[in-house]
Amino acid sequence: MIFSVIFPVFFLLFLGFTSVKIALISKEQITALGAFVIKIALPALLLHALSSKDLHEIWYPSYFFTYIGITALLFSLSFFIGQKFFKNSFTHASVYSLGASMSNTGLLGAAILTLLMGNEAMVYISLIVIIESVFLVPLMLTLAEIGRQRQANLFSILKTTFITLFKNPLFLSVLIGMSCAIFKIQIPHLVDQVFAMIGQTASPLALFIIGGGMVGLSIQSFNLQTVYLVVSKNICMPILVYLGLTYLTDLEQKMIYAGTLIAALPMPSIFGIFGQVYGVNEKALTPLMLSTFFGFVVVSVLIGLWW
Repeated sequence: MIFSVIFPVFFLLFLGFTSVKIALISKEQITALGAFVIKIALPALLLHALSSKDLHEIWYPSYFFTYIGITALLFSLSFFIGQKFFKNSFTHASVYSLGASMSNTGLLGAAILTLLMGNEAMVYISLIVIIESVFLVPLMLTLAEIGRQRQANLFSILKTTFITLFKNPLFLSVLIGMSCAIFKIQIPHLVDQVFAMIGQTASPLALFIIGGGMVGLSIQSFNLQTVYLVVSKNICMPILVYLGLTYLTDLEQKMIYAGTLIAALPMPSIFGIFGQVYGVNEKALTPLMLSTFFGFVVVSVLIGLWW
């Protein structure tokens, strides 16, 4: 099983990397493909998967609240350590905290878990997408803006953040999909077929994009904080999620495995983007690159153990 899952993952990563390396596809085209996956293909896949289910099949409160509790713990701990120990500014500490507590759920999680579980994986992924898009990213943006604009109006910052949230296709697809499940609304069959067709492109394209995005990345700012961020994200987070889901809930084994696997994934590429926006640049790109490497190692080990 491990070979049948890991081989296509690494082969697609290799194809993406090679295509950009030999200039068959440019970095700009990879960026455009990434926008297609995040804004169209993955939302279509989530909407297709969620809208066809009943609420009890997609809402697992113990899974949701255990994961969000661990995410909040790691974010808060990183924020505190970043300021007190690593002497980061308020804004920079908030950006680093995102890297310490958020997975590449949208691209990599959807790709790998779909190979392992099929469309059932979208249920587990959608709950994590809610946590990341409704809680984690808005929290980071709010704290970063408060730090950058000392006299800023908190209401104005929150308003801007939530407007951004409701423009996020991933969040909207989960919201609409869950609403269809709650109110038993059926998406017209022909429309749902289109969503399914588009959604099928999400997983392979996501891996291809991640491979292409690795071209040009290098270790430029290796320090103790880099080590801390990678350990927090790729080691502490999956261990805590596994222990939390195992001992604090009565969930099925496959759901525990899915949550742990998502927690073990590398940092999201958006961490590097926010790093550039808020002025940490290569200090964010180095842990992102190392997390990508170690994340694949940890995920491969978990797949080998459990699948």
